[in-house]
Amino acid sequence: MARSDSAADAANPGRLKQIALTFKMTRKADKTIAFVLAGVFLLTFGVFLAIGFLIGHPVYLGIFGVLLAFLATAIVFGRRAERAAFGQMEGQPGAAAAVLDNIGRGWTTTPAVAMNRSQDVVHRAVGKAGIVLVAEGNPNRVKSLLAAEKKKMNRIVADVPVHDVIVGTGEGQVELKKLRTTLLKYPRVLAGPQVTATNDRLRALGDLMSNMPLPKGPMPKGMRLPKGGGGKAR
Repeated sequence: MARSDSAADAANPGRLKQIALTFKMTRKADKTIAFVLAGVFLLTFGVFLAIGFLIGHPVYLGIFGVLLAFLATAIVFGRRAERAAFGQMEGQPGAAAAVLDNIGRGWTTTPAVAMNRSQDVVHRAVGKAGIVLVAEGNPNRVKSLLAAEKKKMNRIVADVPVHDVIVGTGEGQVELKKLRTTLLKYPRVLAGPQVTATNDRLRALGDLMSNMPLPKGPMPKGMRLPKGGGGKAR
């Protein structure tokens, strides 16, 4: 019992430090975060305290208001922090892969299933919605990568729907902050066993990084993809 209490005490400073670090990082991108959080807390608490005075129970409603104020502030802080993080990641190579890795349960993601010499890249996510190919890079160049991957998917898993998404801020593209929501909105057409079977069939393909004959250790400077590879996973 004492051991678990000491472990909890040791974890609390770590959580507080992490929250403080997240707040500092968020404030760099969102200068008004402190005022917004203070406003949310005071407004929530004030509403419940006022209701408490109206019904004659200011103490009970005040305590309840404090708890809900903390909850509302935490929710708003989480959303603002997430938005700030997406803003900092926007346009960075591999940002979409990071979002896909945190999409949630029921999805299996494979980064870099295709890449070209300009380092435009396609990632793959598999879930109950089917297969989703997510492209990062120049919109004109990634279209050929997506077309090649969709053709490959149709040969291997012709009975599974394949969606494609281009991450960006242009017309017909999906912003990074909306990528997770976009995937979760696709209709669920596969059962759990079908998702597993699809992953098993696709796993044999591997991904671009595992199929490339890369040397061990740090990648040499100036190294490029081989011309014959065409940036496609085999």
